[in-house]
Amino acid sequence: MRPVRALARRFVRCSLALAAACGVVATSSAQRAGEPGGPGLALAAAKALVASWDGEQVVDDALVLVRDGKIERVAARADAQPPEGYELVDLGDAWLMPGMIDLHSHIGGSGDINDMVYQTNEGLRVSVAVVPQTPNLLRALSAGVTTILFIPGSGTNIGGQGILMKTGLDTFEASRLRDPGSMKVAQGDNPARWAYGMGRSMMNYHIRTSVRRGLGYAHRWEAFERGAGPRPHVDPQYETFRALSSGEAQISTHTQMYQLVHATIRILKQEFGLDVFIDHGEWGGFLATPEAERLGIAAIVGPREVDTPEGRHYTDGAIFSCAGEFQRRGLSKIGFNTDAPVVPAEELPLQAGVSIKYGFDPSQMQAVRGLTIVPAVVAGIDERVGSLERGKDADITVITGDPADPRSWVQRVYIDGREVYDHSKAVRRW
Repeated sequence: MRPVRALARRFVRCSLALAAACGVVATSSAQRAGEPGGPGLALAAAKALVASWDGEQVVDDALVLVRDGKIERVAARADAQPPEGYELVDLGDAWLMPGMIDLHSHIGGSGDINDMVYQTNEGLRVSVAVVPQTPNLLRALSAGVTTILFIPGSGTNIGGQGILMKTGLDTFEASRLRDPGSMKVAQGDNPARWAYGMGRSMMNYHIRTSVRRGLGYAHRWEAFERGAGPRPHVDPQYETFRALSSGEAQISTHTQMYQLVHATIRILKQEFGLDVFIDHGEWGGFLATPEAERLGIAAIVGPREVDTPEGRHYTDGAIFSCAGEFQRRGLSKIGFNTDAPVVPAEELPLQAGVSIKYGFDPSQMQAVRGLTIVPAVVAGIDERVGSLERGKDADITVITGDPADPRSWVQRVYIDGREVYDHSKAVRRW
């Protein structure tokens, strides 16, 4: 009888394994509160930094309701109660804020992506190199950074296509927020050092020529979709221009100092009408503020958050904030980046703190907005992330205080309603 029982047990195990593989047997890992498919989640905290683009900014003694990975409601606890069946998590004196966004990062894969093949590499895609949950991404996550723009290097005039991705999810499909996330353009010393050493006129020629060809390709596809032309041949080198032409994606420009920032504005925005943002912007880039503000162009500043009092533009002998100078001259959309790993991604909130130290005005939530809703709007992903508003992804950071205050630290992080970091379980990585 013993061999028969053993055979029967083996048969049952095999049958269960086959059934599980076919999706017949339910697994024991039920969806947790807040996740898609799970029960609702209610987060109670001392303060919620809503950071909406043109509405509510702060709710005191707040309750945030999450269901199916989305934010359902943000309200004062006096005005709302968790619905029946919701799991209540009382976070005490902690604050809630949107997950932070870094629009210049090289840590989305196993290493930096070398773009130094041709001077324009429109078809290069970093998405094929994405590796979820690398140590660098997990450290970023522990500081509340939930979204990055992972881009190629800056060694050529057009480095290729970036991808907008979330930092704490475990598959490529789950991590991908938008692909292409941007097309990377670089000016100045980096591409000038490559190969034969170009001047600015040659760099501008490369950029203009590539954009003309790419937009011509995109316009042929648009004519075909309107029924006004033949179907074009698919050209992987220029496919990204279809997203650029439609406004779905933007151009992120590695650009500094007035002359180069002005060239960015003149060529990409004025001549071709493309959505573009200033990336870096140091060394006097703020002198182009009037043109940038007139055309609605943002500055995502970093990793050098300060300039020194050298040169003819600086007269008071003090170190000053680059973002603060854009702000003082009237630029309305200002954010921060790290260029990780140049500055570690987990130091993104510290970038805002350094800017405040040297002159950036944080009133009206400007520092928090520069870490959240401003980069979301600039990257065209504000319908999903960047603020704690109804219908957006439940990407939520639980923090002990103002994120630009270096004394604050992150306790928990949620992405799409899923708890992806808890300092009490994973220890403080940062």
